Amino acid sequence: MYRHVPLSIICGNASRDLAEKICAYLGLTLTSADVFEFSNENIFVKINETVREHDVFVVQSFSSPVNRHIMELFILLDTLKRASAGRITAVIPYFAYGRTDKKDQPRVPITARLLADLITTAGANRVLTMDLHAGQIEGFFSIPVDHLSAFSTLIQYFMEKHLDDVVVVAPDFGFAKKARNFAERLGAPLAFIEKRRPGNDMRSEVLSVIGDIRHRAAIIIDDEIDTAGSVTNAAWLLYECGVQEIYACCTHAVFSGPAVERLRTSPLHEIVVTDTIALPPEKRLPNLTVLSVAPLFAEAIQRIHSGESVGALFR
Repeated sequence: MYRHVPLSIICGNASRDLAEKICAYLGLTLTSADVFEFSNENIFVKINETVREHDVFVVQSFSSPVNRHIMELFILLDTLKRASAGRITAVIPYFAYGRTDKKDQPRVPITARLLADLITTAGANRVLTMDLHAGQIEGFFSIPVDHLSAFSTLIQYFMEKHLDDVVVVAPDFGFAKKARNFAERLGAPLAFIEKRRPGNDMRSEVLSVIGDIRHRAAIIIDDEIDTAGSVTNAAWLLYECGVQEIYACCTHAVFSGPAVERLRTSPLHEIVVTDTIALPPEKRLPNLTVLSVAPLFAEAIQRIHSGESVGALFR
């Protein structure tokens, strides 16, 4: 039914550049909206064009400032619902609070589930996202979720570099399955970093590396780089083990706290990320490469709008 109604794309302040790239790919103009914060920190939204019965896609990453951008999405969804939009899809390139996906200690929340409930309550009819930290988060939603992956974009980039004798390195055992799939696509062997997190402060301790890495080019793969502790500790361990050419790649460049300085002083040859999170100039390191996932999101949006298979994008 939605292929016969207008397609509209709107965004909050977190993802304007990505939303504009998606619109350019689809030959659309970004729907005009005012989204700003008053001096009392209350957020105000006004849609400047009609969206009545439109198939609307709201692009908003949960990037820093995370809680403000989450609240912007809630208010955008509510505004669209009250403006009689036909169907509303929340396009969330980066879904924050992904690590809070289970009760692994007494008296702690499952914030990822809470967010899923709030997104639905605010007015979303479906969700389009990318590389969730935990796949089970899809099941927290009572509405359809289309879960994209940027790994095909990252793999294509490294294939075109024609690196010799490559090994893919998983930063921990929890990421082993995704790293194995990445390695198989590249036709490369897999190695693992053994690490542990002693507390709740996000610090990790690297213990050892398992696998044949000497005299190879190493690619450390993860879904996100947050404080960069894990990836830089892994890079230093690989360097001390004799690996001379070390790459790091991920979908989400969170780059919080000491991340930029850690990456700047690390032995990493290149850091490859995507534009699910908009990076300010001060976080764009000389050895940073940013790949755009706008074509992936644009194709998925077009397929959702026309009732085609999104899964076919990854066959």
